[in-house]
Amino acid sequence: MKCWASKTSRPVIKKYIIMLFKTKKIEHYKLKSLDGEIGKTADFYFDDEHWTIRYLVANTGGWLASREVLISPYALGKVFKDEHLISVNLTKKQIEDSPSLDSEKPVSRQFEIDLARFYGLPHYWVGGRRWGMSSAVPSVSALSGFDHKEGEETGDLHLRSINEVFSYYIHATDGEIGHVEDFIIDDETWTIRYLVVNTRNWWPGKKVLISPAWIERVSWNDLEVYVNLTREAIAVAPEYKVEAQLDRGYENSLYKHYELKEYWLDERLSE
Repeated sequence: MKCWASKTSRPVIKKYIIMLFKTKKIEHYKLKSLDGEIGKTADFYFDDEHWTIRYLVANTGGWLASREVLISPYALGKVFKDEHLISVNLTKKQIEDSPSLDSEKPVSRQFEIDLARFYGLPHYWVGGRRWGMSSAVPSVSALSGFDHKEGEETGDLHLRSINEVFSYYIHATDGEIGHVEDFIIDDETWTIRYLVVNTRNWWPGKKVLISPAWIERVSWNDLEVYVNLTREAIAVAPEYKVEAQLDRGYENSLYKHYELKEYWLDERLSE
């Protein structure tokens, strides 16, 4: 998590305790820049390869005539749940002068390149890992050596709106199990850790968590997600009830149930 005092200054790393939070919980959270409020959260864009948040979509309200702007996780600070607020380590002037999203839907790669160049950010899509050359948000030393003349290959665009994926149907290997109700993200890597699945049409009253790592494929045209799990395994999985339940103990029980390797062990080995 970084902080800019100006467009050309070096980012400053800030570490916080990792939290898992639901995207619907922070809908319409206030956004506070280095010198005042700038609007509210409206959406998140994630990429469908790494299932990582690439941009927070901010509705600036009356401040910029309801213009929407994209804010990279590089610039996001702490999520204050009690205050319903997310800190943004940018100035209002920087945000005002940044490329406008209004005419860029869907977001093009060229728009991303222009936005990265404006803020002096590396390209997350270059390098093959979650954050380009790293699994975590790059360090100051990694950012300092970045050259925008390199790595501007357009490639395939994989950005998706979280708001658009709500209500996608979820299919197990042997039938439908429910629909996407929410996403759970961690505030350190801005990775989508889980999809919250409401099974009310199949298993009334129960919600379960599905990791993107367990997804076999997504049919974006048909609005359907297919997972490599059976309905029986999902039916007896640890039930997800409340956000406070999301601790490492619950995650351990979830991965133990499915006999799958924990994501935090995989990521530790890849660092």
